[in-house]
Amino acid sequence: MTTTLRPTEPLQRAADGTRSRRYQVCVNSRPVGTVHLGTSSALGDSVAVLRELRIDGPDRRRGRGTVAALAAEEVARGWGCRQIEASVPADGEAGRLLAQALGYALRNRTMTKPLGDSPPALPTGSRGRTMTHDEFRAWQAREQEQYARSWIGRGVPAADAYAKAGRDHETLLPDGRDTENTCFDVLEHDGTRVGVLWLALHEERAFVFAVEADAAHRGRGHGRTLMLLAEARAITAGRPLIGLNVFAGNTPAERLYESLGYTTTRSSYCKSLL
Repeated sequence: MTTTLRPTEPLQRAADGTRSRRYQVCVNSRPVGTVHLGTSSALGDSVAVLRELRIDGPDRRRGRGTVAALAAEEVARGWGCRQIEASVPADGEAGRLLAQALGYALRNRTMTKPLGDSPPALPTGSRGRTMTHDEFRAWQAREQEQYARSWIGRGVPAADAYAKAGRDHETLLPDGRDTENTCFDVLEHDGTRVGVLWLALHEERAFVFAVEADAAHRGRGHGRTLMLLAEARAITAGRPLIGLNVFAGNTPAERLYESLGYTTTRSSYCKSLL
C-alpha cells in the first residue's frame, strides 16, 4: 500500500511571508487523515511547522502517521526549510513517541501552575522593587543577546536567531519598561541586588518571560524567591494561573519549577532537515 499526501487547498501566503498548506493523507487514494504544514512566524520561513497530523481511528497503529510525517518533511525541504518543529500536548503520548522515533529532539516545554488567593511570602531579608529605566536598558541589551544565543545553541541560524530576539522584544515590549501589563522587578536580599524578573500579565494568566539570579549570587535560593515574587505579583493582579517556558537541558530550572508545583502542558520538538 502507498501512503501519500494530497493537497486540499492552494499554497497559502500570510502577510508576514510565512506559508501553509493542508493535505489529505491517502492510502492508495483512500483518505485516512489530514496534515497541516506551515512555516514559523516566530523563527522565519526557513523553519517548517507540523501544525497538525491526524490519522483516522481505523487506520491508526499501521505506520500511516510515520509515513505522513516523513512526506511532510519532504514537502518542507521542497520549500527550502532547514528545520521542522512540532508541538505535542502533555497527554499526546502517541505524538511524543512518533516525534522521538523520527529523530525530533525535545527543544522546550511549556509549564503552568494554578495559583491560590494569598500571595506567598518571600524569605526574610528579600524584597522586590521596580526596575529603574537605567537598569532596564542594561538588562534588555544583555537579555536579547542571551535569548538569541539560546536559539543559536539549538540549531537556529544566527541571523534568524538575532532577528527573532529583536522582533520578539519589539512585539512584547513596545513601550520598554513601561509596557502595559508588564512587571520588571529587581530582587534584593539584605539590601543587595541578587536577581531580576520579567512577568507579563495576560488576560487570564501571568507568564514568566525571564527570571535570573545574578551570577555572583547563584546557588543561594534566589531563583526560588524570584519565582515566589512572580506568583505574588500574579495573584495580586488577579491572575489565577501562571506559566513559563523552559528549554530542554536546563536541569536546575526544570527541577526548580517542578518542585514549586509546575506541570508540563506542551512540549516542542525540532529536527534538522539538512
